[in-house]
Formats: sequence, C-alpha cells, structure tokens
Amino acid sequence: MPARALADFLDNNKVSYHCYNHAPAVTASEVAQSAHIPSRNMAKPVIVEADGELVMAVLPANHYLDPNKLRQALNANHVKLANEDHFKGRFPLCEPGGEPPFGNLYGMKVYVDNTLLSEDWLAFNAGTHTEVITMGMGDFLRLSQAQACAFAMLH
Repeated sequence: MPARALADFLDNNKVSYHCYNHAPAVTASEVAQSAHIPSRNMAKPVIVEADGELVMAVLPANHYLDPNKLRQALNANHVKLANEDHFKGRFPLCEPGGEPPFGNLYGMKVYVDNTLLSEDWLAFNAGTHTEVITMGMGDFLRLSQAQACAFAMLH
C-alpha cells in the first residue's frame, strides 16, 4: 500500500495511476530493474540544500545530479546534497530512500530535469522499497507543481 498521504492525494485529485509490487530494491536503478521499468521513466528524487533550503530534484534513474548545473538553474549561491538526518523526519510513513517525487506534499519545492519531461509517463517509489507507482507525466507535473530545469547528467 503506498504511503497513505500520497494515495489520498492522488485519489482526491482523480489521477489515474497504478501501483505495483516488486522485489525489494533500494536505488532507483534497482527499482527500475526489479519492476521491469525503463530507467529513463523511473523518477529518482534527490534531496538537496539550495542556499540552506531543502528542495527536491527529480531526475531519471539512469542520470545523476550535477550540483553545479542545479545551482546555476536555481540561481543559487550554494547547492549540496542534503544529509539524510536533515530530512528523514519530513517523510512520515515513508521508508528512507523510498520517498515519492512529490516534495510539495512535504513542504519542499520540486524541480524536475528536462530529460524526464520527454517521457509520457513516469514511475516512482510509493514510499517503500517494494512498491512503485506509474502515472502520466502531465498529472505528475500538475500535482507536484514541479519547475523544469536542466541539472542531470547521463551515467
């Protein structure tokens, strides 16, 4: 069962989505492989500190975040990966590392890399390491209030 807040949010907004169980996996690439999802469609949320503010950067599983590119895209002075101790309390009912890419539900701005936008749909952790949700890109962008920019580099 996906994190209750997430399921309620999607249901209340009448979004069509599917939730699938898969073998336990931790990294976005492992989840994509376990759930038989192309890694370009698997959204990987990364929590960063941008000028002291926690924000969520969402990119495809087969990419990595370039902090310098994100700093430039956000017009920030400093961007660094956030320490898990600084944000794990923000995601109640979610397993660490299983956070869904809806930072706005948890008081964070969401930024999505342009490469993910070329896909019609995306998949993401449903708050656990054994469940994944798939949904249309348009619904994700509307509900996450994500701002698009360029910060990912291909592996």
